[in-house]
Amino acid sequence: MSSYVTSNSETLVTVFGGSGFLGRHVVRALAKRGYRIRVGVRRPELAGHLQPLGKVGQIHAVQANLRYPASVEAATRGAGIVVNLVGILAGSGAQTFDAVHVKGAATVAQAATAAGARLVHVSAIGADAESASAYARSKAAGEAAVREASPESVIVRPSVVFGPEDDFTNRFASVARLMPLLPLIGGGETKMQPVYVGDVATAIADAVDGTLRPGATYELGGPEVLSLREINQIILGITDRNRTLVPLPFGLAKFKALFLQFAPSPFTLTRDQVTLLQSDNVVSDAAKAAGLTLEGLGITPDSLEAVAPQYLWMFRPQGQFQRKNA
Repeated sequence: MSSYVTSNSETLVTVFGGSGFLGRHVVRALAKRGYRIRVGVRRPELAGHLQPLGKVGQIHAVQANLRYPASVEAATRGAGIVVNLVGILAGSGAQTFDAVHVKGAATVAQAATAAGARLVHVSAIGADAESASAYARSKAAGEAAVREASPESVIVRPSVVFGPEDDFTNRFASVARLMPLLPLIGGGETKMQPVYVGDVATAIADAVDGTLRPGATYELGGPEVLSLREINQIILGITDRNRTLVPLPFGLAKFKALFLQFAPSPFTLTRDQVTLLQSDNVVSDAAKAAGLTLEGLGITPDSLEAVAPQYLWMFRPQGQFQRKNA
């Protein structure tokens, strides 16, 4: 006599922010595991790129805005698990840190609790209520709001995330293609632990499966701790660009940010981003000791040097098939 095993296809997962850089990788990971996925986005007509990631009818985008609780409640209705990926690096108009990271996170957590759904909330390493950075303070406040509404939720804190279409390595490579000099804010001494987007997506999918500890906060970093200078050197090596790295003191960087906050990508820079770079962005010793890391989940993280050449080739002077240093 065989026992009946519930299929993931019977479980609906609502993913807020699923059309973005991290979101599409999370949606793909969940689709591979057979879940039905409802993606809550502000502009569902621009989320058509998600449907080919799964089977016919498996992925469905709906309109939802974290600033409007009714839309969040509607997107959550009937879901067994809710994933909140929504985050911004700079505020614009009504999309402020408080509106998105704090009130928006609280709205999602309250809707998940009301629906009886488990919640996976994605925050960021560096979330700190006492930080000088408004971004970091808002991330910490968002975590507190989530814990208040959904104490058993799993919180995931990635370090800087890299991968195809990221706004990290692609930004540095774009600047290197356009400029003979690369400014290193704070001298490039800030430590980071770049983590591959596919590894973060796997960890989030594991959380959806229910294998992560309820109520725990996981910190996700890559296999190496690198300085901002070292990261730029790796990117220059991959793209075969010879550029001079020029130290830019934090004070001068904040002054320049007064103007660069209005500049087009990839030159956009805000004062708060400069403030954020004054603190290292690495996995804490406490998280390592508690096993609340990628390695603790049994995931072997991929390094920047192993993955980035697969997509940064487009920034080489003569493209993908150029013989490096030829």
